[in-house]
Amino acid sequence: MKKHKWIVITLLVMYLSINIFTASYAASEIDPELKKKVEASIDRGLRWLKEQQEDDGSYAHHPGITALVATSFMRSHREYSEEDGPFVKNAIKYLVSMAKPDGSIYDQALPNYNTSVSLMALTSTENPEYNEIIKKAQNYLMMLQADEGEGYSPDDKMYGGIGYGGDLRPDMSNLHFSLQALKESGVSDDAEVWDKAIKFIERCQNRSESNDQPWAGDDGGFVYYPGNSKAGGTRSYGTMTYVGILSFIYANVDKEDDRVQAAVKWIKDNYTLEENPPIGAQGLYYYYHTMAKALKAYGKPVITDSNGVQHNWYEELANKLISLQKPEGYWINEEDRWMESMPLLTTTYAILALSMGLSQ
Repeated sequence: MKKHKWIVITLLVMYLSINIFTASYAASEIDPELKKKVEASIDRGLRWLKEQQEDDGSYAHHPGITALVATSFMRSHREYSEEDGPFVKNAIKYLVSMAKPDGSIYDQALPNYNTSVSLMALTSTENPEYNEIIKKAQNYLMMLQADEGEGYSPDDKMYGGIGYGGDLRPDMSNLHFSLQALKESGVSDDAEVWDKAIKFIERCQNRSESNDQPWAGDDGGFVYYPGNSKAGGTRSYGTMTYVGILSFIYANVDKEDDRVQAAVKWIKDNYTLEENPPIGAQGLYYYYHTMAKALKAYGKPVITDSNGVQHNWYEELANKLISLQKPEGYWINEEDRWMESMPLLTTTYAILALSMGLSQ
C-alpha cells in the first residue's frame, strides 16, 4: 500500500511539474501575428538606419550612436554580422579606429558611455580579432570605478559607482551600462567590480533597510545618484528603478533578494507605458529600452500590478512601440531631453527593446 501511495504521489508531482513548466513556457511565447508585426517593424527600422550611415562607417560621427546602431543590427531577428554588409562591418571598423591606448573607445566626450556600448558591440560580433581591444576596454571601465584607487573608502556614498569618465561623480545610468558591458563581455563573477558596485546601487535605492544614507525612503524605487533624482529631490522614478533591478542582477544579486523585490514592487505600483513615471515623456525611449532589458533579465513574462491587473509586458510594449513608429521607419521623442529628439538614438532604443522580447 505504501509503495502504491508513493507511486501516485510521484506521478502527481511529475504531472504538476510538467504542467507548471508548460504553463510557464506558454506564457513566455509570443503571439505569432504579433511576432510578424514586430519583425516587420524592426526591418523597417533597420532599413532606415542603414540609410543614415556616414562615409567613414559611423552613424552621426558618434562612437556611442554607431555602437548602438551596429548592435541593433546584430541583435535583431536577422542576426546580421560583419559579413553581411558595410552597415555593420564599416561601423565596427569605425569603433576600432576610436580605441585609445588606455582601453577607452570614444571621440571627445562621455568616455564611459561610449566605451561601454562599444564594448557591447564588439562583443556581439563574436570576432576573436577584437579580443585585445575588448580586454583593454574591460580594464578601462573597471579602472573608472570609484574605489580605493581614487581615494574612496567603502563608507563614501559614491564608493563603487562609475560616472561619465571625465569627472568622479558616479551615477546609476553610467554604472549600469558599464556593468552590462562587463557582464556581456565575460568578466568573471569573482571580480571585485561587482561587490563594489552593489554598495553604490544600495545607496541609490529608496530602501532604508539596505541604504545607509539619511535621505533614503522606503518605496523601493531608485534615484540617479545618492541623494539626487531627475524627478526632483530624492523621488524614485521609472528609468532608474529598472536600471536598479538590472544593476543588481548584473552584479550577481539573486532575483528573489529583498532589495530586488522592493524595486519590483515599485514597478508594480507604477506600471505604465504612457510615460516614464513620474517625469512624463522625458527619456521615454530610454525607459522603454531599459524596461525591456530589466524585465527580460528578471525573467517574468507577466507582471501583475498593484491593482491586480496582469500585464504581458512584452506584448504591451511591442504594440506600443509599433504604434509610435513613423512611416519612414524611425522613432522620435518630441521631448528632446537626453538627446531623444535624435531619431538615430531613439530608433536604436526601440529596435533593441523589440528584439529583446523575440529572444524570450
